[in-house]
Amino acid sequence: MDYQKPTLYRTVTGILFIALFLTGLTPWAAAQSSRVKLATLVPRGTSYHQALQFMAEKWRQAPGGGVRVTIYTDGTMGGEADMVRRMRIGQLQAGMLTVVGLSEIDPSVTALQNMPLMFRSLDEVDYIREKLRSRIEKTFYDKGFVVLFWGDAGWVHFFSKTPVLFPDDLKKLKLFTWAGDNRQLELMKSAGYQAVPLETNDILPGLQTGLIEALPTTPFIALASQFYSSAPYMLDLEWAPLVGGTVITRKFWDTLAPATQEALREAAAETGRAIKARGRQEMEESIATMKQRGLTVTAVTPEAEATWRTLAEDVYPKIRGTIVPADMFDEVRQLLADYRQKNQAN
Repeated sequence: MDYQKPTLYRTVTGILFIALFLTGLTPWAAAQSSRVKLATLVPRGTSYHQALQFMAEKWRQAPGGGVRVTIYTDGTMGGEADMVRRMRIGQLQAGMLTVVGLSEIDPSVTALQNMPLMFRSLDEVDYIREKLRSRIEKTFYDKGFVVLFWGDAGWVHFFSKTPVLFPDDLKKLKLFTWAGDNRQLELMKSAGYQAVPLETNDILPGLQTGLIEALPTTPFIALASQFYSSAPYMLDLEWAPLVGGTVITRKFWDTLAPATQEALREAAAETGRAIKARGRQEMEESIATMKQRGLTVTAVTPEAEATWRTLAEDVYPKIRGTIVPADMFDEVRQLLADYRQKNQAN
């Protein structure tokens, strides 16, 4: 009978392993499912990082043993395209990304941001995002990603080494653009701009060495990353919203129990609301702080604004169908027209 005990043990263990395998919960997967590596470009110690830390603590307390989150800030996992690639191969499980990175998953998301001067207020930004949200999230889900929350960091402005008022002033300067976004690069060059593609971590050295002389960014990022110290002029033109979102891979998400998923979603939604509210507040605070430290804000005259809007209208046909899918571009324009008509009537 001595041989029966180990044989029985092996049989029971084998049956258990097969059962776990068939349900998608191998012992290895179950152990790995409690840990998430999340990457982002946001600087360590900022309110965005702190909000992610808050979410991580909530996730740690979730049902089923919780989920432990390691946050990689400052682009230590590479640019946003690198982060998406790392998520696809399992080196990362989550990322807080701008539209630049999210568009690596699906270009539909570009309709929330890559249409310069299309939005006239942050209320319009919120309205369009809510209208398109379910459609974009379904597309992302089908491509292997779950959207945890959306947010924005307010308006993108142009920061430069010398004053900029009209588009022709900006065309004289070497202008930063995102590395890897070849369609954006070609569009800017065709419009007469001296576009220089760089990764985010190369922006400050690029400004300091003269490799670039201007960049589009939000006031908060310009302050947190010290870009304004080398580009001390800001054009007070609300060029476009800086929209972002946090995603997690379906491969990881599907290993979680429904109760755990629900707790994670609730914590993520709370974090998203906090990031959006704080980001918009910090936009104004950052401008005030930089002005105290030497930033010059150039007011936009009616003549200059008309010139910028003419430029935007001229490039819309080049954006539609290349950078922003044609159907999404058309839907945004129609939704905004309806929204404005309704609000004017009220």
